[in-house]
Amino acid sequence: MGITLNSDERLDTVPGSCYKIIQNIKKFSYGTDAVLLANYCNIKRGSKVVDLGTGTGIIPLLLVGRFEADKIYGLEIQKDMAEMAERSIILNKLQDKVKIINMDLRNVSDFFKKESFDVVTSNPPYMVNGGGIINSDDNFSISRHEICATLEDIVKSAEFLLRDKGEFYMIHRPYRIADIIWNLRKYKLEPKSICLVYPKIGKKPNMVLIKGVKRGNPELRFDDPIYVYNEDGSYTDEIYKIYRMNKEKNDG
Repeated sequence: MGITLNSDERLDTVPGSCYKIIQNIKKFSYGTDAVLLANYCNIKRGSKVVDLGTGTGIIPLLLVGRFEADKIYGLEIQKDMAEMAERSIILNKLQDKVKIINMDLRNVSDFFKKESFDVVTSNPPYMVNGGGIINSDDNFSISRHEICATLEDIVKSAEFLLRDKGEFYMIHRPYRIADIIWNLRKYKLEPKSICLVYPKIGKKPNMVLIKGVKRGNPELRFDDPIYVYNEDGSYTDEIYKIYRMNKEKNDG
């Protein structure tokens, strides 16, 4: 299908699939965190899924290539990002499986019925609004700082959307773990598993993957940690596996 790229856009391959994704070189692009989050999910066949703050649409594109979900929705407040994500969906002819909606995730009750989804995912802004340096470019600010939605907003929306025993998957920063667990329990999303992600052995973790279950029983487990890089700066075998890359090809 004919899709025209703007002058600042490029076409990338979605890791582990034949799908393509449109990205703007002047705006926020997806990173390793999105790939790790999609890999952490375990979505049953026929599930109804929604990604909160979908950005370029990378999470729906990763999930549709790995799981046989019935329908995946991507919610994005930035109109230009939502439009770009929608063009990626059209490019890959996935309109029957993925739908991008330009909306404020805080208003999910205006668009969806309560408890109508099996899985909610989110790769949200990590920084509390007012913390760190605010980029003058609104796209980068919204993507990195809690300007349009706080951590609590995201968890509250997930609670509204999820069916009983529905699953919530999120990636965030380790220094927010206390806030994450407090909010999850406040909104009846019982924390069930946590996985710490380390840049390399000997370094402190810089990402945390977490799964919550709506009205789940209290029982939290810690999964084996993930290390992204070896000492020589190359990807670890686990990251090659997650990205579904050919190690020999990429090393050579």
